[in-house]
Amino acid sequence: MRLAIIGTGYVGLVTGVCLAETGNTVICVDKDINKIERFKKGDPVIYEKNLAELLNHNLQKNRLEFTDDLRYAVENSEIIFFCLPTPQGEDGAADLKHVLEVAEQCGEILAQLKEKSYKIFVNKSTVPVGTAELVKEKISSKIGDYPFDVVSNPEFLREGFAVEDFMKPDRIVIGTSSEQAKEKMKTLYEPFVRSGNPIYFMDEKSAEVTKYAANCFLATKITFMNEIANYCEKVGANVDMVRIAMGADSRIGKRFLFPGIGFGGSCFPKDIKALQKSFQEANVESNVIDAVIETNEKQKLILIEKILKHFNNDIKDKKFALWGLAFKPETDDVREAPAFKIIDKILELGGRVTAYDPEAMENTYKIYGNKIGYASDAITACLDADALIIATEWNEFRSPDFNEMKRLMKEFVIFDGRNVFDNEKALKYKFVYYSIGRKPVLKEDLEK
Repeated sequence: MRLAIIGTGYVGLVTGVCLAETGNTVICVDKDINKIERFKKGDPVIYEKNLAELLNHNLQKNRLEFTDDLRYAVENSEIIFFCLPTPQGEDGAADLKHVLEVAEQCGEILAQLKEKSYKIFVNKSTVPVGTAELVKEKISSKIGDYPFDVVSNPEFLREGFAVEDFMKPDRIVIGTSSEQAKEKMKTLYEPFVRSGNPIYFMDEKSAEVTKYAANCFLATKITFMNEIANYCEKVGANVDMVRIAMGADSRIGKRFLFPGIGFGGSCFPKDIKALQKSFQEANVESNVIDAVIETNEKQKLILIEKILKHFNNDIKDKKFALWGLAFKPETDDVREAPAFKIIDKILELGGRVTAYDPEAMENTYKIYGNKIGYASDAITACLDADALIIATEWNEFRSPDFNEMKRLMKEFVIFDGRNVFDNEKALKYKFVYYSIGRKPVLKEDLEK
């Protein structure tokens, strides 16, 4: 098929590359000329596992091209995907400005075409209920009786595993009331569900709700476990034991039960606030959602409470090594990263930070510049540190050279926001250790 991807951010680029990989001809459109030139050279701009390889492969096969010419893309495509940003507005609602602007432009382009070939416009962006109708109205206002449909097709991609998730999806959700659009979309996605995973067809509004409901449920699951972890710590229980036993229940499952310092990223925080706003507009109470938002913000600073208690409420001129800047491992995305909340508070209280992350250093420098230090590796970050903070659970942090760390640090104290280590390791290597949902290992424990 001939496809267009409008917007080459995280979702757009992954979508375009993966659809090209199954033999489609894909035109990716973006206003950012610098990004376009980098894509043409095989540079994906973002870090995502296997994305660079697939990008280059499909460029070589001439199945993938990049342009800033929207008219060219719409005219030469039968299915046009909107992968546009829907940022959070001041009131918490998703801002549809970019989506509706492009929809109007597409309508103007179609109105000028001599050949009226059937087009499908697909909302891939995460959008509130009713957006498909708004997009249809915008396009219709410009073209009269031109044949087209608008489909809701939300993405369910995990950063760090986005290519894998697109190529081997758990399910595909397609919202359309058009049989013609349904058959086209089914044909497009059949190569991705050959193992039998389902394609769910539904109305447009149900598809729009499904994306928000899924993300907000996962955010709720994470937040619930963080509250359980905080309770375990107070009463002397071990959240790891609780988590494992809970996860063995097939009704609950093992995933998203790991406690930590809150969720971040480009999806969960934005989506849950957008759903909260949608509830308000529909005059429906959002008690659970309200609690998740409030609790998650508090959880991001849970390590600061432990740090201040350990240092008797005075961290002025204390130096902290910080491992992990991305909101999660296997990505360079720092949007809503809990690590940044910690950095902000330490700097506010007069402390200093030297950070290391395998992929997110460049994005962090764009925000903090020289306000913090940057290390070439995890161990080097520990030089002259009064304590180590772990904010992202990259695998390379799990088995460090503890003896070298002890040699470099002023005090061997670790504040582990992702439970990368455990109390047994703390006792073995003799370091004071604070984690989430477990009893701390204090100096008196090391002297026993």
